[in-house]
Amino acid sequence: MSIAPLKKLSLVGPVEAQDAALTRLQDMGVMHILPLVPVEARVEKRVSREAEEAYKALRFLAVVPGPRRQVRSDPDFDVQAFVADVLALKDRLRAARDRRDALANRLAHMQPWGDFEFPPLESLAGLRLWFWQLPVKHRAALQSVDLPWEIVGQDARYLFVVVLSPDEPPSDLLPIPRVHLGAKPGRVLEADLETAEIEIETLLGERMALTRYLTLLRGKLSEAETLAERAFADSQTLRDPDLFAVQGWVPEARVLEVEGTCAHLGLAVLIEAPGPEDTPPTLLEQPDEAGAGVDLATFYQPPHYRAWDPTRMLMLSFALFFAMIVADAGYGIVVGLLVLAFWRRLGISAHMRAWRRMGLYLAGAAVAFGVIVGSYFGFAPPERGVLGGLAFLDLNDFDTMMTLSILIGVLHICFANAMAFQAKTTRSRYANLGWIALLAGGVTLWIGGLEGSSRDIGAALMGLGLLLVMAYASDRPVRQPKDWLWRGFDGLKGAAGLMGMFGDVLSYMRLFALGLASASLAITFNDLAADVTASGSGLGVLGGLLIFVIGHVLNFALAMMSGVVHGLRLNFIEFYKWGLPEEGIVFRAFARKEVQE
Repeated sequence: MSIAPLKKLSLVGPVEAQDAALTRLQDMGVMHILPLVPVEARVEKRVSREAEEAYKALRFLAVVPGPRRQVRSDPDFDVQAFVADVLALKDRLRAARDRRDALANRLAHMQPWGDFEFPPLESLAGLRLWFWQLPVKHRAALQSVDLPWEIVGQDARYLFVVVLSPDEPPSDLLPIPRVHLGAKPGRVLEADLETAEIEIETLLGERMALTRYLTLLRGKLSEAETLAERAFADSQTLRDPDLFAVQGWVPEARVLEVEGTCAHLGLAVLIEAPGPEDTPPTLLEQPDEAGAGVDLATFYQPPHYRAWDPTRMLMLSFALFFAMIVADAGYGIVVGLLVLAFWRRLGISAHMRAWRRMGLYLAGAAVAFGVIVGSYFGFAPPERGVLGGLAFLDLNDFDTMMTLSILIGVLHICFANAMAFQAKTTRSRYANLGWIALLAGGVTLWIGGLEGSSRDIGAALMGLGLLLVMAYASDRPVRQPKDWLWRGFDGLKGAAGLMGMFGDVLSYMRLFALGLASASLAITFNDLAADVTASGSGLGVLGGLLIFVIGHVLNFALAMMSGVVHGLRLNFIEFYKWGLPEEGIVFRAFARKEVQE
């Protein structure tokens, strides 16, 4: 895997061939179009209102689990009428759910008051009933109420107070707002709630029935996207009464194919290598097994075209960090079982299959590290067994685990600087070597101590590193004497990054801290479950089992969230800062969007 080398192609031909040329380019799907028209004349890529509504309809139907058997062909399928029906159904379903929720809320408020009907207004001499659910601690506030009132019920927390008044009492009559019960009695509200639930079930059935047209809807949307891409490409093409010109970046491996097509259409082609002033887009070549790495590399920011491809390193380091944060072989097995449970669903496309493999990598790494630290759902294996012999790391050995975490951080940042040195061609590349020397020297002093040969080696490496950083921190050209002064300032600014590097290395201690937290929570839940179960009663056994299951589900969820968030953070913040500081442009192929059957 690597960043694909690109060539800039400029195509010129008679204006009569423009449609055929753009159609053929779109069929090939290999060119990243560059605008050749003035900024004020360009047409931005916009999604029409019809397309927006179609996407809303698609999202509304696509989330339904277990869609119906798909209709592949229907000559009478009217996409606009279908979208209108789906959106109308969506509105009706939302209104029914809102009504159901309002009724359920009203019933919840009415439940403490019981089921009653309001008497006719005439029987109360024009007085109305107003209700408060008053906390017991505010009971004394009733003494200041001038209107007739009565406590009609009470529990451990609240007094249920009714106030008589012909008009709505002032809002500050009591320390809390009044309760709005409405005019309907509870049994009527329950009947309305049942009607709303039935209506929701009916609408959900209609929604399920409409899912049979998902394939047709996706196809129509893809056709609309293809037309929008074509219109956008037209707007980027330079055109005069006789000639047209289109320009874009093409992968070097496909240049001959494009050149042959242009020759067939009678177009002139100019092929140029990227110049120093050019900023080509980044196209990461994607073998199937590393497709997830490409997603990881472009999730935060794509690497610059002239940088290096980080995909495999991201996959490796993300799996390692995830495993160290989860720190439990049992949880790793659960991740693997979840991947296997959704195996077929994750195999619908090459992209999903790549993430399926990534899930297996994460599960395998978590299991391996869990075996190394000897944690299986928080339980340690027998010391004399095979698994006990494989557990040669102890999460509770703070010194060892902190040292391991920091060493991993040092190696990670050193690798980033080494790859940046290899990718750069300017003089500042030697500053990356300086940072590597500083890291190596600092680790030598930290581990070897401040005495003997380790002190001399560490100090020499740090001195050499600092000198390289200050001398090569700038790519500023020297054209006059004062430029040397500015280079000196750049060197001082570069050396100021030493504290930032120190903080970045310490940031990797989160691997130890989060792993220890995950393991400690697992052990805590195990101990709580054991203590409750020790009572010997059936209720105690049930309670212990619930604590064990619920505790580990919660801890598993926290470990997954921490493993993903912090595993990616160390790559995207600390690693990218030193190895890929420049952001690239994603290669956007001018291609057709139709769904391939």
